[in-house]
Amino acid sequence: MPKFQELSAFAEAIAPVINAANVNVHASAVRAVADLSTASGLTPGLLSDLRFSLPLRPLTRRGLEVLFRYGEVAGDLLEHLRQGALVEEPDGVLRLTDGGRDFIHSLYEVHAAAVERVWAGSDLGEAAELVGRAVDAAERLPGGAFELVSPPYEPEGASPGLLLFNRLAVLRYHRADAHAAAWQAAGLSAAEIVGLADGPLRAGIEADTNRRAGQAYRTLSERERDTLYETLLKLI
Repeated sequence: MPKFQELSAFAEAIAPVINAANVNVHASAVRAVADLSTASGLTPGLLSDLRFSLPLRPLTRRGLEVLFRYGEVAGDLLEHLRQGALVEEPDGVLRLTDGGRDFIHSLYEVHAAAVERVWAGSDLGEAAELVGRAVDAAERLPGGAFELVSPPYEPEGASPGLLLFNRLAVLRYHRADAHAAAWQAAGLSAAEIVGLADGPLRAGIEADTNRRAGQAYRTLSERERDTLYETLLKLI
């Protein structure tokens, strides 16, 4: 019998697994990313966070506020502008420079090597395809973060593991939008949800988040959802 017949239950169960898989690869790549930063003279910052978006589409400062709604990125942005990885055009649009683009391509090589280390021996082709379908099916809320990062940039010749790693990162922004929609529906601000203690209100917001986030997985059959969950669980 399938483990997750309800989409909301699946969204709740897989969210921490996706987070853990994402963290494992980043942790494995820390030293190599630091070496790349030293060699290039560029800090990873937003280039790492938005590696799957910036090569395809420019951003605005307002877009960055949406993508990083719980934190402050002005310092990172100024550093990228100073180092020449990003350029801000007169109309306020932020674009990659050639140097920034080269850094991101090198970053993909670093991440590909990290994926080979931490996910060695795993057949990731089906999981990458399933997550790709979820990304394609996920609702893009106007003005939301997911709309700004999808569909993702995918380098030519990327391995299934690298595709999976980046597609999972993109899918996290869909859940982030679901969470924001849930706490906004409850009448809270970003600052209020960050400081909200456990209790009925938070439980209700989390349940609403799972309901909204589950929408992305509607294109997957129950068997496919089980397969994806079990595959990702083995990667953490």
